[in-house]
Amino acid sequence: MRLLTCAILAIATVLVAGPARAQTYDPSYPVCLQTYGIDGGYIDCSFTSLAQCAASASGRSAQCLTNPYFAQGARKLRRQRGVY
Repeated sequence: MRLLTCAILAIATVLVAGPARAQTYDPSYPVCLQTYGIDGGYIDCSFTSLAQCAASASGRSAQCLTNPYFAQGARKLRRQRGVY
């Protein structure tokens, strides 16, 4: 009986758990803030401009980066074929 209860609890836990975001960089925003600290750092991609990010990074050990996974940025990298 105890085994059945544990199995039902384990299955319910797996089914209830939501999907987790595995990507550090959010593709919705073009600018990310990378912070540094003794216990580690983190990357926060929730800024729409470098000026907005710089205001948030002011006075902290942090830097602003352009998001390499920004969805709109991928369109700008395409090159047109040249005429031969």
